[in-house]
This record gives sequence, C-alpha cells and structure tokens, in this order.
Amino acid sequence: MKIVVVGTGFLGLVQAAVCSEYGHEVHGYDIDSDRVRAYSSGKAREIERYVYEPGLVNLINETLGKYLFFTDDLASVIEGTDVFFFCLPTPTNPDGSTDLSYYQSALELTAKLLAKRKDRRRVLLVNRSTLPIGTVRYMEKVLTDNRVPNFGVASNPEFLAEGSAVIQARKPDRVVVGCDRDEDFQMLRRVYSQFVNHVRIKYIETTPETAEAIKYVANALLLNYISFWNGVGARIGENFPNIRIEDLRRGVTADERISTWGSYVSNGAGGRSFNHDVRSIVFQLQSIGVDTRILEASLDVNEFQKEYLVYRAMDEAGFSFRGKTIALLGLAFKKQTNDVSYASSLRVVELLLQNGVKQIRTYDPLALPEAQKVFDPRVNDAFQKISYHTSASEAIEGSAALFISTDWEEFRGLSAIVERVVSPPYLIIDGRRMIPDYQNLVQRGYTYLAVGSKLLKPEAQ
Repeated sequence: MKIVVVGTGFLGLVQAAVCSEYGHEVHGYDIDSDRVRAYSSGKAREIERYVYEPGLVNLINETLGKYLFFTDDLASVIEGTDVFFFCLPTPTNPDGSTDLSYYQSALELTAKLLAKRKDRRRVLLVNRSTLPIGTVRYMEKVLTDNRVPNFGVASNPEFLAEGSAVIQARKPDRVVVGCDRDEDFQMLRRVYSQFVNHVRIKYIETTPETAEAIKYVANALLLNYISFWNGVGARIGENFPNIRIEDLRRGVTADERISTWGSYVSNGAGGRSFNHDVRSIVFQLQSIGVDTRILEASLDVNEFQKEYLVYRAMDEAGFSFRGKTIALLGLAFKKQTNDVSYASSLRVVELLLQNGVKQIRTYDPLALPEAQKVFDPRVNDAFQKISYHTSASEAIEGSAALFISTDWEEFRGLSAIVERVVSPPYLIIDGRRMIPDYQNLVQRGYTYLAVGSKLLKPEAQ
C-alpha cells in the first residue's frame, strides 16, 4: 500500500518507519524542511536532534530510499495514496482542552489536495494522534465540505511508551481500529496484516468514537494506578513503623487480579501523555456536566509527588537548602528517553531555586541538551545556578545533598560513588528508590530519605 504519515514527530516517525519495515511505501510529510532533510540523511546525529528513540535510527536506515521517504511537499504524494495517518501534536490549553490547531491545519490542507486528485480510488484518513472523542466526525465534515470523493475516516489510537516505542510498535499488546464501514476495516487489515489474527496481539475493531475513548480511559486508569500507589502505598510506608514498602508491593501484587505495573512508588509520573490525556478527558467530561473527582485526584496526587520530597527534607531531616550545592541526578521524565516534558525534575529545580540553593549540579545520560533548552538563563537569571556534568560522580562532587529523580539503571550503583566522592553528614533524597543497600550508607553516617520509607538517620544523629 501507499501510505502518507502526516506529521513526523515521535509518533509519526515511529509509525512511518515500522510501516515501511513491513513493505508498504511510506512517505513521511512534515512542514519543517530541516526536519525532513535530517531524516532523509539517515544520520543518527541529525535524526536524534528531533526524535531520540532506541533502535529507531537503525530501523529508518533499513528502508530509507527503498520503502521509506520524507517530504515537505504534501501535494507531491497525494496521487495513489491509500491511507493517510495523522500524527500531529495535540498540546493542552490552560483550561485542559486540546489545542487542535496543528491537526486542523494539516487536515484542511490534505482535504483541499484530495479534492483535486486525479486518482479517485477510495482513500482512508486515520487519526493516530490522541484527539477528543468525536473528532473523527469533525474530520468527516471537513472532507465533505471540501468535496473530497470516495473517502473513509477512522480512529487508530497509539499506545507507544517513549523509550520502548520501536519494540512496542513491532510487537504491540493491542491494535485498536475504529471505522464505520467494512471496506475501511479491510484497508487497515492490509496495513496491519501482520497483527490480524495474531495469537498474542489483540486486534480490536470497533466504532471510531469507542477507539478514541479507549486511549483516554487507558491512560486515566494507568495514572490512577500510579497515583494510588504513591498516594496510599507510599504514605503507609512513610508513616507507619516497620513497613517494608518492597514487601508491601510484592504481597499486594501477588493477587493475580492486581497488576505489578505502576506499583513502584516514585516522585511522580512525567511525560506528555498522562498530563495531556487525563486533563483532556476531565475537560471533556466536565463540559457535559459529569463529575470528575477521581480523575482530578489522580492528577493532584501526581503533582504533589513531584515536590513533596523537598518539603520532607526540610521538615523531617531539618535540612536547609539555602546556600547549599545540591546534586540532581536524572532530568528526563523516565529512563531510556531524553524527554523532559512534565518531568519531576523540573519541579524539583523550581523548588530548590525558590529555597535559595547556591548551585544545582545536574547529570542525565541523555537529557542534558533538552534540559538546557528549558533552563535557559536568558529566560530566567536563576537558571545560571544550574551546571551540567558528564557523570554522576562529577555532579555529586562538592554537594551537600543528592536528589535522584530518574530511574536510570546506572544510578543503582551509586553507593560506592557517594562514599568515594562525599563524606557525612550528607543527605540522599531518593525519588525512585534506586539504592537498595541504603542501610549500609546509613550505618556509615549518611542520611537517607526515600519515597515510601521513613527518614533514616545515623544513630549518632
């Protein structure tokens, strides 16, 4: 089939690369000419300026110039195209509604071009981005108003997690497609032929509106699960004596009905999906008069998690940040990505600066360049207090306290580095419970404060 992917950010680039791997002729369209040139070069350094995802560069280069192409001229690929996948940014407005401006612009342009095409075969336009429930009807109206002949519309929500998107796109747990007509279902069965009737992959065909809703309900439930463990499990471990949070988690999730996913307490979930999608469904439900307290509580707990360890350090450990140098390990919202969107680290930096720190020494294996864009001293003079380092040990050196904010695997071996680089008294704030041998550090004079546990001080203190 000939496929056009409209929008080549994280989602669109992965979609284009994986579809081309299965033998479809795929054209990734983007209005950003520099982005198109970077992708067309096949060079990792160029591609990863825009999208970093493990395994993606190699996947692109397997089919680039054979089945996979990139263009900034949509008109040049209109003829003969069977399916258009819309993979546009859908940021959230301050009131929680979804900003559809990118999507609307791309859809209007596509509709105008399709109305003039010579090839009148059936064409299917598919919303792959997360869009408000009912957006597929807006798409249908735009196409009808522009007198596009012989078209179908569909919803095909994505469920890709940054850091493992290529693996998940190749081996998804489910593929959800929502169409109105059987001929459109048939077209998507051709696109996803390797997943139809798969023994492990759930291939779900439904209405377009149901497909749109599935994505929102899934992300709302996942955030609720994370917030439950942080708002209940972590609070129990922090406030009742002799609680082992790891054993609590294992004991609860031993029940086959309860998932282990999300049961690891943390300093909050970041990334765009949870924030955008849950705020959006709250807005959609409130707009029709539906009570959304459970969703709002999930959002509130998650935001609280991003900051409360700083307050615990001041209240429980009696630690004053004023005039101190603090090491912050981890800036990405999770491991295996360079994305800092809504990362817990952003709120930590904000609070540390508000509390008068002298310097914040940061390190992240991938996210330093992205963080530097956010913490631009030209925007805020206070960001001059942030320094960027090439290793954990370098960031820790000369600091009075350490805050671990991201679950990078290399941070699990920090005990030896801490003991080698800094001496007690020293405070370790562990937002991801990355130091399993924390008892040894406490015995050697370090103070340990972790999500899900009481404050641990050396006996002398």
